[in-house]
Amino acid sequence: MPKHPKRRTRRNLAVLALSALCLTGFLYWDNTALRVARFDPVFSNLPAGFDGCRIVILSDLHGASFGAHNADLLAAVAAEQPEYIFFLGDLEDKYRGPEDGYPAETARGLSAIAPTYYVTGNHEWAVGGVPALKEILTANGVTVLSNQFVPLERNGDTIVLAGIDDPNGYADQKTPEELAAEVYAACGDPFWILLAHRNNRFARQYSLLGADLVCSGHAHGGIVRLPGTDGLFSHDLDLFPSYTAGLYEENGSVLFVTRGLGNSGPSFRVFNRPEIAVLTLRRAEG
Repeated sequence: MPKHPKRRTRRNLAVLALSALCLTGFLYWDNTALRVARFDPVFSNLPAGFDGCRIVILSDLHGASFGAHNADLLAAVAAEQPEYIFFLGDLEDKYRGPEDGYPAETARGLSAIAPTYYVTGNHEWAVGGVPALKEILTANGVTVLSNQFVPLERNGDTIVLAGIDDPNGYADQKTPEELAAEVYAACGDPFWILLAHRNNRFARQYSLLGADLVCSGHAHGGIVRLPGTDGLFSHDLDLFPSYTAGLYEENGSVLFVTRGLGNSGPSFRVFNRPEIAVLTLRRAEG
């Protein structure tokens, strides 16, 4: 018979409690500690005036707060000194619903740092009230791109920035193909960037539009990041999804996917911290 069984039981319980505490602490840190990820995509046709252009890309905030009134998030974005900020949707979360003042406060904070451009994600449409949300964001300094495009100018050169509403939007809304045709009709053959929330439409649709760079979110980095994978789960709970984080290329178009910031409903991240992505556009030499 083992000696001191009560003492061994207490020791085992203490080890389990400590392990649970460490795991809880790690998961809290893994879901709240912001990381800055930097990328330098290179393009042979990038106008010289945009070489070195610095863009912060954010997505999938899902109503989260990093510091009081998102002060930590805003400070981290400002520290990167972006020339533009692209927000790729899911500002709100359908499981929590909109919080009074949150969209306006977030819009004011970001647009005070740099010109900010926004497209809807699937959660805004699930929450409802998208027209009112767009008005709030616009009134607080954000440019909302609803199947529209605008010119961006830098150092005497111009590129085109286009943005599409999420497919959860109106059934009769302008299609991405129609928007791309309008870009070419109005601008010839420009260097252009497309903001489109859903990463999983890149290969079969968005990469075929001719955009030089597509910026997406939606994937949350695959939720659980394991070595040698592009994430463990998609939003549809498919195993080992693709196009979840970083840079990809397909059909002559480059895709950048940010891991995003928040979590939807009760989900949580593992080895996949909330991301502030910084893209510095580079022109290929020669």
